Amino acid sequence: MTSPVLLASTRGASYSEVLVAMALTLTGLMGAMGALQAAGRTIGEGILATRALAAAESRIEAKRSVRWEHLLTDDLDHDGVPEVLMHDDGAGGDLAAGDGTYTASRERDGILLTWTVGPNRAGRLSDSGYVILEARASYATNGGVREVRLATLRANPMFAGSY
Repeated sequence: MTSPVLLASTRGASYSEVLVAMALTLTGLMGAMGALQAAGRTIGEGILATRALAAAESRIEAKRSVRWEHLLTDDLDHDGVPEVLMHDDGAGGDLAAGDGTYTASRERDGILLTWTVGPNRAGRLSDSGYVILEARASYATNGGVREVRLATLRANPMFAGSY
């Protein structure tokens, strides 16, 4: 015959104990799933931010590397034929018509890239001593719209005159 102490210890869990254990397990799993979802969103926003920065840097470097007389055209697919002609008409990202700042834009993979060439004086680009090159890349996040903005100066290599 077995003692009553041994029988009591091998009895198992009651139905209510199983339910409580399942509820606790599910609560923990739901918290972990929420954390994974938040991490996924954060990583996605980080990827977009990195792509936006890379696009803006790439456009600035492309504008720095072309010949001065080709500053207002862009060969985006590098096939030797310009696809974009920058404009100063107050449309397509250009803030004001006739202000001397030339603008072009392109949307790709959820990033709107807008770049500008702003001469230091009104008139023809060849009469400017330098230009301000600016690239803005904006993208949507759960918290709204974010923007990366880069700018640099580029001197006119053929300029003869006073600034």
